[in-house]
Amino acid sequence: MCTLTVLSGVAFSSAAHADPYHPDDPNYNENEYTEFYTPPDPLPPSRPGDLIRTEPSPLVLEPSGQLGAIMATGTRIMYRSIDSRGNPMAVTGTYFEPYNAWPGAGPRPLIVYGPGTQGMGDQCAPSRQFNQGIHWSPFLDLTFNYEELYVSTLVARGFAVVMTDYQGLGTPGVHSYVNRVAEGNAMLDAGRAAMRLPGTSLDPHGPLALLGYSQGGGASAAAAELAPVYAPELHIVGAVAGAPPADLKEQIPFTDGSVLVGVLGYALNSVMATYPEYADRIRAMLSPMGEKLVEDTNEQCISETAMRFRFKHLQDFFVGDVSEVLKDPSFLALFDEQRLGTYRPDAPVFILSNRYDPLVPWAAAAQMGRDWCAQGADVQFWTNEEPPLFNKLVINHALPWLVDGERVMQWIADRFNGLPTTPNCGQF
Repeated sequence: MCTLTVLSGVAFSSAAHADPYHPDDPNYNENEYTEFYTPPDPLPPSRPGDLIRTEPSPLVLEPSGQLGAIMATGTRIMYRSIDSRGNPMAVTGTYFEPYNAWPGAGPRPLIVYGPGTQGMGDQCAPSRQFNQGIHWSPFLDLTFNYEELYVSTLVARGFAVVMTDYQGLGTPGVHSYVNRVAEGNAMLDAGRAAMRLPGTSLDPHGPLALLGYSQGGGASAAAAELAPVYAPELHIVGAVAGAPPADLKEQIPFTDGSVLVGVLGYALNSVMATYPEYADRIRAMLSPMGEKLVEDTNEQCISETAMRFRFKHLQDFFVGDVSEVLKDPSFLALFDEQRLGTYRPDAPVFILSNRYDPLVPWAAAAQMGRDWCAQGADVQFWTNEEPPLFNKLVINHALPWLVDGERVMQWIADRFNGLPTTPNCGQF
């Protein structure tokens, strides 16, 4: 017998939990995941978004599985996508089939969720974290699945959710951190994969929305831009881009001296893997600490990166003047390639940013919105005015996603219910 109580989108259950993916020992072997996450070689011929393999994915909020459960059935998926250089790739993720009915208009809607920064190591993949709640292995490899907060609430309200892991997170290869095309394609193909997954309550031609914050906000924005050409068949009713890293050239200086300055290592690893022709030049610019940053962060989750590299300055990682590195014409071309706002989204977009965000600048997010407005896009920009608070701890980056969570979810529900949008171009 199992009894359920619903509190803030979480089902608390008296049933015992039996799940081989998160035994009582927190130091369990990550090789439990190897078989599923190793793609077939070569990949089978198929279309972007086609499923390669699936399996049940038990969902928990904390390691024992005794204190709660997400109100959905989880399915781990591997699907085909395309990287930023046109190569086929296998990407993993999780589909969440809600227990609750959709109370709104039309068929059950799907939310394609781009997670925020998790790290670079395969153990950081969200599709693994939903089996664990908290991951830990000695000594500092610790991470908390913070995305379960939103997902729990979304599925309790009847939204189906599919969350991508992005390229190279969980699967072999280097994670395509803040790579506009790879992340946008991964999100759109996750939507396709969910619509093609058998046995769900989704209409294969039904509506979907894109959602993400921070790294996920950039991925959502990229997917919205790419969708008209890359996935025109998807019925996208809206996209939420929270704190999107819209211009990396403007963002990198913001990381200086912060608790999350170590994410620079993720970006450098991603660039060198995607554009190997730049790798030698980048490595030649690194100081010994910069070399350590690149080597160590390639296997870390965000908590360990923060603990090991907290409050360092950008200059610590380079042998030359870091401001000159950011002005190098060849690197400027790479920055421009990742810039968001160049292509017009067809679907309405909601952009959320804190005016004093110390990690992902408000000005770049606002400029992305203005660029879209100039192309005739339907854009609503919301500025969170939470005043600066211990900004080297990036509090003003993290909190708005929670503070404005209800606003975000209501905007999405309105799109699925066919209500008119309220764009505010020219007012931000």
